[in-house]
Amino acid sequence: MEQVMLAPSEGLTTAEAEARRRRGEGNTAVRGGGRSYGEILRTNVFSFFNLILFVIGAVLLTMQRYSDALISVGLGLINAVISAAQEIRAKHKLTRLQLLDRAGVLVVRDGREVELSPDQVVRGDVLRVRPGDQIVVDGPLLDGGRLEADESLLTGESDPVVKHPGDGLRSGSLCVAGGGHQLARDVGAHSYAGRLTAEARLSTTDRTPLQRSIEFIVRLVMALTVLMSGAIVAQAILEGFSLLRVVQITAVLSGLVPYGLFFLIALAYTAGAVRIARHGALVQQVNAVESVSNVDVVCTDKTGTLTTGRLTLDEIVPLGGHDRAAAAGALGGLAHHAATPNLTAQAIAAQVAGPAWQVRDEVPFSSSLRWSGMVTGAGTWVLGAPDALAGRLRRPVPGDEVVTRTGRGLRVLLLARAESDRAVLRDAAGRPDLPMLEPVALAVLADELRPDVVATVARFHAEGVRLKVLSGDDPRTVAAIAARAGIDRADPVAGADLDGLDDPALDRVVARTAIFGRVAPEHKERIVRSLRRQGHYVAMIGDGVNDARALKQAHVGVAMRSGSAVTRDVADIVLVDDSFAALPPAQREGRRIINGIGVSLYVFLARVASQGLVILAVTMLGLSFPYSPTQVGLTMFTVGIPTVFLTFWARPVRPDPYLVRNLVRFVVPAAVVTAAFGTAIYTMLYSMLKDRFSTGRTPERIVHEFERSTGLTYGVGSADFTEASATILAQTGLSTFFCFASFLLISFLLPYSRMFGAWTSPTRDRRPTWLVLALMVIFSVVLCVPPLWEYFGLMKPSKPVFFVVLPALILWYLTLTVVLHYRLFDRLLGLSEPGA
Repeated sequence: MEQVMLAPSEGLTTAEAEARRRRGEGNTAVRGGGRSYGEILRTNVFSFFNLILFVIGAVLLTMQRYSDALISVGLGLINAVISAAQEIRAKHKLTRLQLLDRAGVLVVRDGREVELSPDQVVRGDVLRVRPGDQIVVDGPLLDGGRLEADESLLTGESDPVVKHPGDGLRSGSLCVAGGGHQLARDVGAHSYAGRLTAEARLSTTDRTPLQRSIEFIVRLVMALTVLMSGAIVAQAILEGFSLLRVVQITAVLSGLVPYGLFFLIALAYTAGAVRIARHGALVQQVNAVESVSNVDVVCTDKTGTLTTGRLTLDEIVPLGGHDRAAAAGALGGLAHHAATPNLTAQAIAAQVAGPAWQVRDEVPFSSSLRWSGMVTGAGTWVLGAPDALAGRLRRPVPGDEVVTRTGRGLRVLLLARAESDRAVLRDAAGRPDLPMLEPVALAVLADELRPDVVATVARFHAEGVRLKVLSGDDPRTVAAIAARAGIDRADPVAGADLDGLDDPALDRVVARTAIFGRVAPEHKERIVRSLRRQGHYVAMIGDGVNDARALKQAHVGVAMRSGSAVTRDVADIVLVDDSFAALPPAQREGRRIINGIGVSLYVFLARVASQGLVILAVTMLGLSFPYSPTQVGLTMFTVGIPTVFLTFWARPVRPDPYLVRNLVRFVVPAAVVTAAFGTAIYTMLYSMLKDRFSTGRTPERIVHEFERSTGLTYGVGSADFTEASATILAQTGLSTFFCFASFLLISFLLPYSRMFGAWTSPTRDRRPTWLVLALMVIFSVVLCVPPLWEYFGLMKPSKPVFFVVLPALILWYLTLTVVLHYRLFDRLLGLSEPGA
């Protein structure tokens, strides 16, 4: 370690500083988790979902399905733009906050003090440190200096630490009293804060439960689509399908891939982030919208999160018959006339007025003395810890007055006055020394809780979320403050007690303990890991550099805006108003969005599974393919429009821990019943029309009308006409049935009436019912307007379709109601038992 002591007037020249900067010895900031614009665009464009869409688009291009390829690639790019825009927006807002918080530092250059930005400091510079200044580099305090440093952002310890010449000052700490000059020894990545930042950057963001479930579902759908495509290609080889027909069939199968689902998730995440921002929570990782909804344990620091880091004067307790007003005046005098007021003096001065004193001498507070005093024209006054003054008191202070208040987490100071008006506070050598004192009053101070902390804790408890406090302060003090906030204070544990524990023993301690004191950054990290091992979904709230590693270990990292820049950078969410109360609304908003996506998954998977089963069944029966590429566009009505509305109408309920299981319980019976009726409708209409036209010559009028409606050319009596007419009539009947059945499935999922309450209990929300009715009206218009039904590859309304589809819908509704009500498939699949 370099221990060169320089006089305060010395420093580098501008030329020397520039030379050191060129050698890489500048105080270049180490960024935390913040990503560059290139990284943001790259990770969002080439996400798992988008890669699937791009591959499908490339395949469709080779098949000359240009419009379908454009849809696939276009949706991928839209997803990327939406996600990247949200992250860039958060980056811009955070950058503005950091610029507002940036302050210059005084550096000795060319023999004089100049103000520079922190990144212009180089190794070997001499910095002037004053009360309120942030320490921006590591290095020793130089001769002639003495200060008190608040290192709570580094260690979690809220009490200031006295620094003498030669003692090291660490970047990230704050000078709260005194002053001096500091030598810049370790800068940039070599500083303490820089090393913690580099460690925090090693961790990555977790995938959320919904993301894992959707990835599994997408892979399953992709695998089934590939298998079905392979089977159809094999059939084409055996039966002699044309290449065009194979391309059309493959295009239909590609429609089973969830293009709209990817878009919906990106849109929902972004909308959730915007709404959460209105409550004061800035989302930096879009999947944090979902993560915060799953949280069941919140770990939080004390200083800067539960408390503001400031003190308040709680009460003044007169002793020995002294007047309270006189005691308050003396306290105000000490606070207002302090040369370098610390947090205690600032708290008293904010609440008590002080008389005009003529100060003859002052002994400032220090951690070694644990008292401060003034010699004034109004007498000699001392304020300090009761035990530090006890040896100089004429009469003792009642012990219960002190113990009762310290047990509640309050800080108790004793105000005393020297017996003699000519008393001094120094010995013959000029060192601080106490005269004999008369106790006057107790000054009781409390850590200031952040606004709404008590109400927020109560709301977390009501939601079933447990809270744990991880602090560098004394465990008893932390427990008392936690109790004021409404957090269980039983049996606090010190960090040193965790050092010798293996993982199983640590898990047992963490499971039963809510308060941890004297914990180092590595203790916080181990506690978060322990909670994750126990299956909890963990959020970590912090404001200091010492919290950065724990924030990255948690599922959701939450930082205070007023905390360190490193912590803000690595956090998933930043509380821009420093309000702990922003989290419960963010959690409710996240739950609402995720519940909406969950409902949309039911709708989407029921459609995919039903269509897949119909394709398999019809292919096995040897009939023509049941869909045309243009009919795939009808999913806009059955999935696209409904899922957008359902997502944003959802209620903020706790996420379903058995989402995949419940999807199986609903989708399997719904898909099987729907596919069975759909296959029957298709077979009936196909066979009916084919038999009718094959019994005799087809009238020329019918052929011309069919050619006009389909855009195809056939000759009178052509066998191709018989096949095509039967196919398109059957496809029209199947598509009509599927659309109306899909609309009614929404009523089963979100019933307003008991008529559709076979799957779940009715709700009071009428909007899904109105949505179903509106979709039915819109689709009916499509069937009645020639340009629309021609666009979707359908035929105009006909009696065969009406008299087959309508009775089938009624029978389908009754069958599905019985199957869902009696849980027939649950019993068949062994899912009827709880926890299956």
